[in-house]
Amino acid sequence: MSSILSATAWEEMYAPYDRPTYQTVLELLLPEDVVLDIGAGDLRLSRQMALIARKVYAVEMNASVLDQASASRDPLPGCLIPIRADARAFNFPLDTTVGVLMMRHCTHFRLYLEKLRDAGARRLITNARWHMSVEAVELSGKRIFFKDVDMGWYACLCGATGFKAGSAEQWSIEMDKVIHEVADCPQCT
Repeated sequence: MSSILSATAWEEMYAPYDRPTYQTVLELLLPEDVVLDIGAGDLRLSRQMALIARKVYAVEMNASVLDQASASRDPLPGCLIPIRADARAFNFPLDTTVGVLMMRHCTHFRLYLEKLRDAGARRLITNARWHMSVEAVELSGKRIFFKDVDMGWYACLCGATGFKAGSAEQWSIEMDKVIHEVADCPQCT
């Protein structure tokens, strides 16, 4: 029997992160934010975000994890709304201003990004593109076409990231500080 999990199986598993990772997310929140926590797991991060943000929707499809978290002795903050649903099919609340997607193995990045934009969200806090590093993606930010990037780091709407190679003469240390937000990279389907 194979011990290798499919991408879908990984997405269905609950995987908590360490305190410094959660702290990075918390530092990116504003008191006026209405957060949609996609794949909220045991509500550990959702509870902390509810102490900062105006409202937190915590969407989790794993019923047993969500039920256990909701049954905790500590009452849920009043502004925390747990929702048992598959975020891929769930209609995102229209008052959402920021999405949080802490799922470094996510294969549905583009879907979530588009659904957040459609709901009116302005930012997505995630580790889905760079896998360990947390970033805030501006959802209304301008994208350029991959073909128009001469050389350098890129992050695509589809969730792919990488470095577009060029000649060694083009490279500069400044290129390592810039990430091009692109569309239509070679990994887009």
